[in-house]
Amino acid sequence: MSKKEVRPHVNIGISHSDREDIAAGLSRLLADTYTLYLKTHNFHWNVTGPMFITLHLMFEAQYNELSLAVDAIAERVRALGVYAPGSYKAFAKLSSIADADGVPTAGEMIRQLVEGQEAVVRTAREIFPLTDAANDEPTADLLTQRMRTHEKTAWMLRSMLE
Repeated sequence: MSKKEVRPHVNIGISHSDREDIAAGLSRLLADTYTLYLKTHNFHWNVTGPMFITLHLMFEAQYNELSLAVDAIAERVRALGVYAPGSYKAFAKLSSIADADGVPTAGEMIRQLVEGQEAVVRTAREIFPLTDAANDEPTADLLTQRMRTHEKTAWMLRSMLE
């Protein structure tokens, strides 16, 4: 006779169904954030050209920030009582951000990162109606922080293309 796993009941004032829906949205946000982290780290390693040092350092600051964000998002999923995705396979299914093909030029790297930053903002914004309906202020706060950061980073990157 096998012992059935018993998970503690989560009673944080958000229904099971709402927690699962919000966690599904956060899982997409996690996948987008991790994919953008990986792409940014790749570009940090492989950027070349006259803006090398500027972009190398900028990309490093960005992937370090994204690394911290991945952890915060995954921990929020867990606080809602749901397991967070954590594999390349899962992230590939959930992410709206495409991988880079080959090693693009520095300008193309910046353009792709602008698109990635904006994609993360859109994904975060899609989750808001769920958090509002469930009175999930901690998730709403996390989403607000993420959107602010990604909007600012997209603006800074976009400014380099003008």
